[in-house]
Amino acid sequence: MTSLLQILLLILDIVWWFVIIQVIMSWLINFNVLNRSQPLVWQIWTGLNRLLEPIYGPIRSVLPNMGGLDLSPLVLIVILYALRIIILNNAGVFM
Repeated sequence: MTSLLQILLLILDIVWWFVIIQVIMSWLINFNVLNRSQPLVWQIWTGLNRLLEPIYGPIRSVLPNMGGLDLSPLVLIVILYALRIIILNNAGVFM
């Protein structure tokens, strides 16, 4: 059972890093440090969007419209961190 908990925590960490990478890339694209017309940047950007948009969609439907400010990555990071805390605090129940 310990292995399953570690795998679940690893998956949460990977999703957390994907969100952080996408947020940093969006800043770099908006400040014209990265150009989406470059093939590598475009592939990474679309890949991250395809992975994370199904998760952001339900979060965006609950959040109010904030204009140009998208808080769904921040909400997802908080949810991932809360899930991690819940899993770690209740790991003894499953052992």
